[in-house]
Amino acid sequence: MDDRPYIAQRPKRADGQRNYDAILAAARKAFEASGSDASLEEIASQAGVAIGTLYRHFPNRASLVEASTRDGLENLVAQAGRLAADRDPLDALTEWMREAVVHFSTFRGLVGILTQSMYDEGTPSHAMCAAMHRSGADLLRAAQTAGSVRADLTPDELFDLMGAAAWVREQATSGRDGSPRLLRLMLEGVTTRSVPPS
Repeated sequence: MDDRPYIAQRPKRADGQRNYDAILAAARKAFEASGSDASLEEIASQAGVAIGTLYRHFPNRASLVEASTRDGLENLVAQAGRLAADRDPLDALTEWMREAVVHFSTFRGLVGILTQSMYDEGTPSHAMCAAMHRSGADLLRAAQTAGSVRADLTPDELFDLMGAAAWVREQATSGRDGSPRLLRLMLEGVTTRSVPPS
């Protein structure tokens, strides 16, 4: 029996693609509005499909969350490479962390899902989270090699800091977002020179 987590893929047939894309678009809107516990029945209704069709494409909530956040994680991995190639190591790390915090807090509950997925190989998002973790660790090591970040900060601790800032952003109400200042304060605690302003 194959116990690998299910990773949803866009179907080859045109009708399947339309349904898949409609479900994914509806899921992203629903998650942003209602968090990770958004009703799957409501998502199916908004997509104009039966709940059985949703489950054919996404057999569980975790696979739907993974598909709806996959692009953002892929973008973070790619962005880490671009920043490493043409930015000062501390600037690269700082900019990447800011972008990661925004993605981690796309909707309520995502911080916890991504944190679990980072370390749990049985979750659908694990592979992309692990790739994103490696890209962040590479930026951290470059900043440490340059002497810009304290040498004893581990990649896991870096992600704990980002998770905390993302949680603050996720919980923000009525336009009040304290995460940029919180992240800056955190960075100032682990860097050996001033952090570039937001």
